[in-house]
Amino acid sequence: MHKLLFKHIDNSALIVFRIIFGFLIIMESVGAIYTGWIRRTLMDPQVTFSFIGFEWLQPLPGNGMYFYYGVMGLCGLFVMIGYKYRWSMLAFTILWTGTYLMQKSSYNNHYYLLILLSAIMVIQPAHKYLSVDAKLNPKIKMISMPHWCALVFILQMFIVYTYGAIAKIYPDWLDASVAEILMKGKKDYFLVGELLQQRWTRYSIAYFGILFDALIIPFLLWNRTRKFAFFASIFFHLFNSFIFQIGIFPYLSLALALFFFPTKTIHGIFLKRKPFYEGEEVIVPNYHQPFMVVLIVYFIIQIGLPLRHWFFKDDVLWTEEGHRLSWRMMLRAKSGHTTFKVVDAQTNQQIPIQIEDLLSPKQLRTVSTKPDVIWQFSQRLKRLYAAQGREVKVYVKAYVRVNGGELKQLIDPEVDLANEEWHPFKHSDWLLPSQQEKLPKD
Repeated sequence: MHKLLFKHIDNSALIVFRIIFGFLIIMESVGAIYTGWIRRTLMDPQVTFSFIGFEWLQPLPGNGMYFYYGVMGLCGLFVMIGYKYRWSMLAFTILWTGTYLMQKSSYNNHYYLLILLSAIMVIQPAHKYLSVDAKLNPKIKMISMPHWCALVFILQMFIVYTYGAIAKIYPDWLDASVAEILMKGKKDYFLVGELLQQRWTRYSIAYFGILFDALIIPFLLWNRTRKFAFFASIFFHLFNSFIFQIGIFPYLSLALALFFFPTKTIHGIFLKRKPFYEGEEVIVPNYHQPFMVVLIVYFIIQIGLPLRHWFFKDDVLWTEEGHRLSWRMMLRAKSGHTTFKVVDAQTNQQIPIQIEDLLSPKQLRTVSTKPDVIWQFSQRLKRLYAAQGREVKVYVKAYVRVNGGELKQLIDPEVDLANEEWHPFKHSDWLLPSQQEKLPKD
């Protein structure tokens, strides 16, 4: 185990990845400002739907979030040039985690992955060469790194892709109905819009997605298939970038391929002037035991989290319990409409509300289908009226369809959600079952 983790190899891949990673951080931060994502997601809403337990974490007032993202972009620049590297990387990780936790309207597995990769980068010796830090302090300069530096990225991406493949093996994906729904919104795309509507295209997308996720890591690891797998990665990720506009993730995934190629290849392509480390020295640090424990615990958690939905009642596609943090990426399309009835607890009189005045258009779509957000909005209504000195009950009628299927009722309309507690580790009984004989009458 010591040889596997602590044998030193050339660090060219890590140095190049640090530079690309820093550049992508800049692009993510600047892009969020330029495209209006910050305004739509964090500034326009009166209050954001944070992860439950992090309601105190809200966007900065005024133009504060522009400053927030500007600092993140500056951290990216410092990471790219290797200046105050660890502090810059840690600062970005904290700031990005804050953005992730303070809103769920733009939930994306890729945002979660960026948290994990950023945290991993904090402990990486990525500033040991071709950096301002190494120039200012030549004593830290190194041309090698422990083998674990590459292994953690490989194992992390293996977990991501493998769970992505497994999650796709269900009827609505296998019959390409999910791909059909996803592609319907792309019919006006330049040149490829009509092509994406073809039956053979939808099936190709569905099955290539499964095969890619299942095989890409093994094929990148095997010398005979590595180049083929890399070119397949380029096609796959550029396709996703063009069709789904999912930010920096496709390019970050391509950059991670650096760790799958022989170190001499990466050195020869990117850092020819750098001395190449040809030794195989095993250097076991004094802290190796706690480090290995942390590493093992981390990957046990990473393997365990995506499995937790099996411990909840009913189908995760319906209940969403165990959906987040589990690499269930672009697996289903949900639509629906939800109404909230607010009742004065003292007089039992209904209080008229206009939820359009309380939610942004993006939040309205989220609160129409996501059970946890529906519960959170019910709690918000309770607090809103409590501030006026009124105690209220909140009843919800939510009608949802999954993957274009039958419209079904999601929430028990007889339950007062304003006075229901949230239980993160057990099934919420106010969720109606996914298997319903017929749509309940309004």
